Amino acid sequence: MKKKKMGCNRMDMNYILGKTDEKPLDRLVEDGGFCGILRKIACVGDSLSSGEFESFDAEGKKVYLDYYDYSWGQYLARMAGLSVYNFSRGGMSAKWFTETWGEENGCWDKEKAANAYILALGVNDMNDRGLEMGSVADVCLEDYHQNKPTFAGYYAKIIQRYKEIQPEAKFFLMTIPRGGEGDSKAELKEAFSQLIRDIAGLFENTYLLDFRKYAPAYDEEFMQAFYLEGHLNAAGYLLTAKMVASYIDYIIRHDQAAFKQVGLMGTPYFRKL
Repeated sequence: MKKKKMGCNRMDMNYILGKTDEKPLDRLVEDGGFCGILRKIACVGDSLSSGEFESFDAEGKKVYLDYYDYSWGQYLARMAGLSVYNFSRGGMSAKWFTETWGEENGCWDKEKAANAYILALGVNDMNDRGLEMGSVADVCLEDYHQNKPTFAGYYAKIIQRYKEIQPEAKFFLMTIPRGGEGDSKAELKEAFSQLIRDIAGLFENTYLLDFRKYAPAYDEEFMQAFYLEGHLNAAGYLLTAKMVASYIDYIIRHDQAAFKQVGLMGTPYFRKL
């Protein structure tokens, strides 16, 4: 009798790297996925990056509490086994961060240089009626000091300053998620999100976390499960961490060449390919 040939049960590279028609959030990773190669991440954001909960004090007055241990950044750190800086707080805007808060809180310290920076800003700038949204024309690529005082100018300045601190770093820019069907600010949110997409196109090593396009709508059903008053609850921040990790995992899997030297960032051995 002829012996049957044993099949070769090799791992499918299409499963590892993903099919060409895969969408960013088609599969949620539970362990951070390839996001784990980014050993140090800085999250620049507002209340939704700070684990902020809404509650009431003894007199019934509403209070806003930044509990960073519940932030999606710290969930991501525990999930993927990496370090995350919370360069964030409730009410944060790109303007406030660049003008004063970043300096006052050591966010530009060179010893805090990160492999990746995630920017999740825009909502508070959008609600600042005295601030123009602006456009990419407000960004001076040669000298960020010349950026115009618009959301576009402030937002791009954050990227430009961190590129000085860590030239090889990767940047991930988050758009504003969709709300429910009755969202009165839907057009404005889309305009700010499109501007963030445009800014991403100005810089190397800069990617979109396009939550507006791919994340679930933050509608009534979503808010029933994942909100506490006007901010996320603990489960909502954990879900956000899973979506951020999964989106970055997707980006890395589909652009492996761009992430080959992550382990050499900030060393003399990093080579510009």
